[in-house]
Amino acid sequence: MTWMQDPIYVSGMLCMAVFFSVILAKNKIGRTIGTPILVILICALISNIGLIPTATSGHIIYNGVFMYLAPMGIFIALLDVDLKSVKNAGFPILLMFGIGALGTIIGVLIAWFIVNPKVEIGPLANVIAGMYTGTYIGGSINFNAVALSYQINENADLFAATTVVDNLIGTPWIIITLLLPKYLQKILPQKKILPPNGELGEIKTHESISIASLATVFGLAFLAMAAAKALSFYFPIIPEIITLTTLALILAQFPIVQKMKGTHTIGFFLILVFLGVIGTLCDFNTIAGIGDLAGTLILFVGILILIHGLVIYGLGAILKIDWDIVSVASLANVGGNTTALAAAESLNRPDLLIPGILVGSLGNALGTYAGFLVVGMLG
Repeated sequence: MTWMQDPIYVSGMLCMAVFFSVILAKNKIGRTIGTPILVILICALISNIGLIPTATSGHIIYNGVFMYLAPMGIFIALLDVDLKSVKNAGFPILLMFGIGALGTIIGVLIAWFIVNPKVEIGPLANVIAGMYTGTYIGGSINFNAVALSYQINENADLFAATTVVDNLIGTPWIIITLLLPKYLQKILPQKKILPPNGELGEIKTHESISIASLATVFGLAFLAMAAAKALSFYFPIIPEIITLTTLALILAQFPIVQKMKGTHTIGFFLILVFLGVIGTLCDFNTIAGIGDLAGTLILFVGILILIHGLVIYGLGAILKIDWDIVSVASLANVGGNTTALAAAESLNRPDLLIPGILVGSLGNALGTYAGFLVVGMLG
């Protein structure tokens, strides 16, 4: 292991990437881009030039972020949300999420007939199509669920190629989706769907954190994660993230929890670290090494995501849905509940935190089934 693989060094670099993204977001151009996008770009840059390892090569810190820090960030961030937001944004975001999922399936079918991936990939092409269906309906959990069911992970080169292309196309889409609402609102203004009090609220940027608050926030997070893991052990049908989300929503209604300081600061920091690791998944060296297969997969996924975007934003325009809601729904499709939460933060829409998390969790539940359906249809 070289010193650049050292977990302590990698952890430090991820934290510094978050620091510089926050600093850069304070200037005019940086504010337009936003902290979540900046941290993705910084980590993509430093991983591809070799300052930190890429996630495709595997690393204990990246595994830990996916397994522990991302769900912890979701739990902590949800301790600071308003349940009344579901009443107003719930149906529109659920509608757009469903439209986005439909757009993904249409995109997969169109890409299948245009690209004809069987020529390059062979008999496993329909499984790859199912994996991409799952991941662009509810995130990477579904991608891996379909892959494991068909033992794609045992074909190391093919699995690596599909994973890298997923992130090479998916990560830019996350960035585009976070930028689109601002510009679409200028071109085709849509009425914002506001919380019941008529105000958007405000994302906290500064909080005072006491030792007591810090201990309470992390204590609740660790205990909730332990409870979710235990429940999942005895009832495997219940995903851990569903239990975590439910516990957070229940706790958030208690006045003593509402008075805690630091929930937003800590939760959003953990989400930013997660997004940094997402940036390291854009591994251009791996893409260059898989030749024609890369071209086939990039074209397939590129068409898929383009159709998804045209469907969800096109119907969003026709139905006159708030552009922020359309973007959060799209990110719930493409990246799951963690990126949906990051979108609500980036767009300064605290009222969309819970709806984004809920439809993201719905995507986790339904995406795998849609993936298996597509495998069967194309098999």
